[in-house]
Amino acid sequence: MGARAKPMGCKDFVMNQPIAPNAVTTSEPLVLRADFNGIATLTLNRSKQYNALSSAVLSAFQANLDAIAQDPTVRVVVVAGAGSVFCAGHDLKEMRSQYELGATQALFDQCSGVMKSIVALPQPVIARVHGLATAAGCQLVAQCDLAIASSNATFATSGINVGLFCSTPGVALSRNVARKEALEMLLTGEFIDANTAKQYGLVNRVVAPENLDDELAKMIRPIIAKPASVLALGKKMFYEQLEMGLSDAYTYASGVMACNFMMPEAAEGVDAFLQKRPPKWDL
Repeated sequence: MGARAKPMGCKDFVMNQPIAPNAVTTSEPLVLRADFNGIATLTLNRSKQYNALSSAVLSAFQANLDAIAQDPTVRVVVVAGAGSVFCAGHDLKEMRSQYELGATQALFDQCSGVMKSIVALPQPVIARVHGLATAAGCQLVAQCDLAIASSNATFATSGINVGLFCSTPGVALSRNVARKEALEMLLTGEFIDANTAKQYGLVNRVVAPENLDDELAKMIRPIIAKPASVLALGKKMFYEQLEMGLSDAYTYASGVMACNFMMPEAAEGVDAFLQKRPPKWDL
């Protein structure tokens, strides 16, 4: 297999005097997992570093996603942040301490793998945004299937402010937000408030900070009442058809829906509707 092609104009720099690594020793997990009634909450747990996505955090996040993907007891996943912010993006101190193209490429590949795993996860994933979400933190919000934000949350793809265009956050952002709005965020690096994020389509709901968890429960309740197999099928179909042309998308979706109709969950649901009774699903 050949070597990875470098982007045009990209040089493999190595610092003559590398910056000392930002070593942080902690006995607590970098990502906390808490399970309750079919809901798995993954909390970024580097509050002193504003939940920056270091390589270790990304590894812990990936391990949790891999475990949840195989856990049939998990119906919904919530992504949250400890402390005062949701996520401030990549750990720039760590990146500067490893100032070499291969290491930087590996970090962005690792982060992209986490984002793709969120999409591939059979369970719906909801971002719970209670504060700042910037750069890769904003990417994480955009990549989750749904997002709910407190009214004091703010969002930005602010890499441009330090000369680093938010290319990977732009992948998720451009798949959620209209082009001109996405490019305005990417080109200016300016922050938007929660209500603007909702207007753009970056988040689904905005509520007062004290109502965030109540509104999150309200969002989860109707989802968790549906058959897990149908939710997984529907989520997979949704993301795959987005990458297709119109004709291929309809062909694919028609096949999925026909197979779905043959599933026992649909048979029970339709029969219950026709018989005017609640469906009895094995959730």
